[in-house]
Amino acid sequence: MRHRQPIAEPRMLPEPNRPRPPLTAADGRITNAMSVDVEDYFQVSAFEDLVPRARWDGFESRVVANTDRILGLFEQHGVRATFFVLGWVAERHPRLVRAIADAGHELASHGFDHTRVSGQSPRAFREDVVRTKGLLEDTAGVAVKGYRAASYSIGRDNLWALDVLGEAGYRYSSSIYPIRHDLYGMPEAPRFAFRLHPGAITELPVTTVRIAGRNWPCGGGGFFRLLPYALSRWALRRVNRRDGEPGIFYFHPWEIDPAQPRMAGASRRARFRHYLNLSRMEGRLVRLLQDFAWDRIDRVFGIQVSAGVGEDGP
Repeated sequence: MRHRQPIAEPRMLPEPNRPRPPLTAADGRITNAMSVDVEDYFQVSAFEDLVPRARWDGFESRVVANTDRILGLFEQHGVRATFFVLGWVAERHPRLVRAIADAGHELASHGFDHTRVSGQSPRAFREDVVRTKGLLEDTAGVAVKGYRAASYSIGRDNLWALDVLGEAGYRYSSSIYPIRHDLYGMPEAPRFAFRLHPGAITELPVTTVRIAGRNWPCGGGGFFRLLPYALSRWALRRVNRRDGEPGIFYFHPWEIDPAQPRMAGASRRARFRHYLNLSRMEGRLVRLLQDFAWDRIDRVFGIQVSAGVGEDGP
């Protein structure tokens, strides 16, 4: 199997791929894409040096209860979303996987055990994404079209991963974050949907807002908990109105769980990033659901299922 070399110059990135006008709600607002990265509090990259994967089964699992709460919130507000689920979680909690699909949400892959793509060979990565896709599809009986890398770990040095995903039957990735960050990011990447080359799968970057010649995050995660809600709302509205593009927002089940166990031995930076404003997250999320129109990633961006794989959602 041959893989493409990393892009040497930002100008070689293709122009954005926009197959159709943005999806809009009944009131005319652009419909944004809501997504959830389904992983437990002890599986995050910030704690990977403290919690070896071999010990994961020894920790109290809270992912089912937290995700069930999210499913209830989405149902209350009439929102359908995309859930990127770890294969490790799906193996141990198949009922949760079926509940996500049965409620009308899109089921997508977050890889098997939250290993960053930047630490995998092409062969290991292929085995990971094929295994997880098959597991999710067999568990829920629906086609899996989407993939999101752990910690947005696809960037300029491993863009070959997008080709591997296409070969494995995925239709899109949401794994490149066009910002500057100490752990990930490809700031020169397009801010909106693009393809790396003709025939490649679609890459859907998490949303950023362009201010003073720089991309700033406004698509969720720790930044959503750190910044005042009004600033996040303003930024997403700016993307919808000035750029005319749908946003992609993400969060994790553990972010609505302020009572989760604290991780002993974590660094000050890791504690700050992980635990900041957990008690405020659910309230902010409810406001976000009310202030914007939301739907699944595949419907917002018109992602279809490959021929022979299955039928697309309504």
